[in-house]
This record gives sequence, structure tokens and C-alpha cells, in this order.
Amino acid sequence: MYRRLLAALVCTVLLSAGTAHGKAAVEDHHRDPFAGIPRLTDDRGRVLTLRGWNVEDKAHRGEAALSAIGERHFRDLRAQGFGFARLLVFWDDLEPRRGHYDERYLRKIERILDWAHKHRVQVLIDAHQDVFGPAFGHRGIPEWATRTDGLPFTPHPDDWFAEYFEPAVQRAFTHLYEDPDLRRAQADMWRVLADRLGDHPAVLGYDLINEPMGEIAQGEDLPTAARRIERDQLTPLYNRLSAAVRSVDDDSWIFFEPTPIVGEGVPTGLGRVRDPRAVYAPHFYNTAMEAGADYDPSAGWIEAYEAAVTEYPRRYRVPVVVGEWGPLNNSLPNMGRFYRDALSSLNRYSSGWAGYVWCYGGGYCAVDAHGRFQANKEQTATPYAPAVAGRITAEAYAPDSGTFRLSYRGGPGVTEISLPPRAGGWRVQVTGATGTAAPSPRGDRAATARVTARPGAHVTVVVTPRER
Repeated sequence: MYRRLLAALVCTVLLSAGTAHGKAAVEDHHRDPFAGIPRLTDDRGRVLTLRGWNVEDKAHRGEAALSAIGERHFRDLRAQGFGFARLLVFWDDLEPRRGHYDERYLRKIERILDWAHKHRVQVLIDAHQDVFGPAFGHRGIPEWATRTDGLPFTPHPDDWFAEYFEPAVQRAFTHLYEDPDLRRAQADMWRVLADRLGDHPAVLGYDLINEPMGEIAQGEDLPTAARRIERDQLTPLYNRLSAAVRSVDDDSWIFFEPTPIVGEGVPTGLGRVRDPRAVYAPHFYNTAMEAGADYDPSAGWIEAYEAAVTEYPRRYRVPVVVGEWGPLNNSLPNMGRFYRDALSSLNRYSSGWAGYVWCYGGGYCAVDAHGRFQANKEQTATPYAPAVAGRITAEAYAPDSGTFRLSYRGGPGVTEISLPPRAGGWRVQVTGATGTAAPSPRGDRAATARVTARPGAHVTVVVTPRER
């Protein structure tokens, strides 16, 4: 999440520049104008779309770690038609002392995964950090792995993202990336997680580090520093950690992120992550909205982000899943337009997304204490196809009419259409299929329509709202 300092640092640079289930391989699916960006597939070859939310507990540590997450989170996600969760876990809780891994913490993660599996939610395990970790009053990298060379740190309680630019925090990232013993420690941590969790049926993959940052060299502007950090430090980091995961887990997806600067329309400097199941996982935040401003459709931010974020997956032919998105204040006048524009953009080029965050309250929370969507966030719950058995030729959702259309060439397996709860329910019309299991007309709960087709058959599915 971005704040005012980041916006100020990148502003002049941008002005000068002109502004489903299972694990497997990548399906070579083309959707203009994003031809060349592949899609996720499962182990049956079905094309996957992930829709869901982050699930977290940043407030509790030690014996109370993860206690704010309950089965309700996954039951309610599924009840709204979502089948994906990005679960935040913290290295400082997992390994409070070097070489000592907390068995209780691992069991708590497994219990959460059991809830997710019970409710048919796939989980991405996210090794999360904010402002490096507890040495700076946040969560993530353990204090024993934090080296600052005595450089200063000044807290910014009203603008926590500004703390990333404190000298001590920046130097800590440099040591994490460069010191051989810390490199080994981070790889060991991932071996422990992947070895313990990789066989769990709810686990889809691993996000190797959340929103990585680094040290800005003298004379560098922020975009230049970001590209250097991504090229020279993060690319080797991701290849090291991927190798560590692969030593114990052969088939889970590897998610990796650029620095947050991509959110300002700056293409990443990352090189190739040498893994056949790599997924590019940027975040989708706007600095002005993070600082409290309303969405400005004329500013062209979504268009600039889209252009920047799709360059890497086209070049290296990897799928895209946006790991976090969603503004803090969702009730401003233009936020309804923002959600329409953002969802339209995300759904054009990505294999899915996870909103921030599924919790019960105000602020970033998706829903209130009673489980009702906060303002405008109900737009995230629409019909979609979590799994398509075949090659997609067209796919679109029209928010004005509430109509979802899917066309594909049939392949082996079952296509699934997720239908969120809606008063009056949904009408599902299918042509070209050999079999269809339509949901009941009852619309007060989520349902799944299942379609089978002969290989090569042209199938069209149209989902429309029923009249109440």
C-alpha cells in the first residue's frame, strides 16, 4: 500500500515520461490486446481464473498468532462465490530464533488450510513483510536477520510507507539480499514451509516475499533504483528461493512480485525467474487514492498501470495474478466508477486477483461485522469461470446488465461457472455442450454450473440475472 512520500518521489519522473483446483502447467491462451500472456491451468489442463481476497492477522504474535482468522473467513468467501485466498504468514513468527521453527505456528497454518479446503478455497501462502519487520515496529523478517550498520530509523506513524525510505530499513534489505548467511536462512525458511505445506490439498502456491523494497543509491531516482534492485537483487533472490522450494515441492506455483513502483506505471526491471510454474504477482494500488483522494478517471492511472504491468509477462511468457488491490476509502463519489474500471482492466489480462482484505469492519475490510459488503465492494462478486475445460475464445462480464459470456473450444473435463448469491438467481444458457448441470433457481446462495462438451466443440455460456 502506497502513501504520500512514494507519490512525491515518482511524480516528476512520470511527468517527464508523459505520464479451480490442482497444480500444473501454463496454457498458451491469447486474448487481444494481451496476446502472449499465458493463463494458469490445473493438472487437468483446464484454464483457471482465481478470484478472492487476502486473509490476514497482523495484530497477534507468538501464542496468539493467526488467532484472528477463523473458519468463518473461508465459509463467507465461498458463500459469495470466491474460491481463492492469499494467506499472510510471517517469518518472524515461524522462526523466532535462528534455526528454531515454531511447530505451533505451522500447526495453526495447517488448521487454516483445513478450513480453506473444507470450503473449496485455494490458498496462496504469502511470506509477508511490512517495513522489513519487527525491528522497525512491523511484521516480516525476524529481528535476528535485521542488520542496519547503525544507520538511523525514524518512525512515521501517520505515513508508515515512508518508513521504507529510512536509512536503517533500506540497509536491512541490502543485507538480506547480499549476505550469504541471510540468503541461506531465507532459503531454509522456504524449505521448511514448502516441505510442510506443499502436499496440503488447499495449497496453490507460494508468494516468496511481499512488496520487496531496497536501498536507493546516491544520485538515483526511485524508478531507476527500483529497476536496479529488481534486476540485480530480486531476480537472483527469486531464483534462489524457487530452487529451495523445488527441493521439496515439485508442483506448486511460485509467485513473485516486482517492487511496488510498478504501481506508478514504471515497468519492472526483473529478469527471468527460471521456473516453469512461475507467476508474476504485482500489486494494484494508486498513491493518490492511498493518501485519501477520490478516483480520477481522466488521470489515466489504470491505463498506465496496465501498460507497465503487462510488459513483463508478455516478454517472459508467464501468467499474471494480482496479489493485492483495493483502496482504503470506498465511499467517495467516484469509487463506483473505480471498481468498474479496475475490474474491467484486471480481468482483461490476468489469471485472477486477490482483493485487500477479507475482514469484518471498516477501512480496507471487504465486509462489515455482519458480513455485508462495504460500499462498492459488492462489484467484486460476479459470475465468472474458475475452470474452463478447453481453449477460451471470448470471455466478458457486462456490469450494466450483469451478463457473463464465455465462449470456448471444448476439451476433456468439466467447465465450472461460479454464480454469486443474487435475489432472483441466475439464468444459465448453454449451446454446443453435451451436458450441463445447472444450479437450482434459488439465488440466495452461491452456486456452480458445470458444463461438459465434446473435444473441439464450440461452446457458448451466457449467464444473465433472473427477474425477481
